[in-house]
Amino acid sequence: MSTLMNIPKNGHDTNKKLSVSHGNWSNWIDDLFNVNPFQPVLANTITSGVAVPKVNVRETKDDYFVDMAVPGMKKEDFNIDVDKDVLSVSAEVKKETENDKDNFTRREFGYTSFKRTFTLPDSIDDDKIKAKYEDGILSIQLPKREEAKPKPARTIKIS
Repeated sequence: MSTLMNIPKNGHDTNKKLSVSHGNWSNWIDDLFNVNPFQPVLANTITSGVAVPKVNVRETKDDYFVDMAVPGMKKEDFNIDVDKDVLSVSAEVKKETENDKDNFTRREFGYTSFKRTFTLPDSIDDDKIKAKYEDGILSIQLPKREEAKPKPARTIKIS
C-alpha cells in the first residue's frame, strides 16, 4: 500500500503557521515570504525564477491530448515544434507599462517564459498534430497512426 506524501514546494512548508517565536528574525522573515495560501496556475516563484505550466495528458481511442493551463497569453505567444519524436512547447511574453503622474514616473515590466518537451511514442502521426488555444488552455491533439488504434474484437471461424 502506498502512502501519499505532501512534498513542500521549494523545500518550504507552505502550511507553516507564522509565529514570532522563531529562533531569529531572519528565519521569521524567510517564513513570511514563503507562505503562499493561493497556489498560482503558473508555478512562478522569486527564488526559482521559473514558470512552468500545469499539464494534463489524456488518451482517447484515436488520439492523445496534451492540455496546458496557460491563462493570460495569446496564441501568438506560443511556439510548438516536433523534431525527432520530441514535441516542444514554449512561450515568451514581455510586458512593460509606464505611468507618468504628478512628476512621478512608475515603470513596471514583466517577463514570462517556459519550455516543456515531451517524447512522442512511435504510434503518433506527427504530420497530423493540431493545436488550439481557448479559455486559457492550450490543447495539442496528437493523432495515433491507423496501425496503433485499437481494433474491435472479432470472431475467428474454425475451418
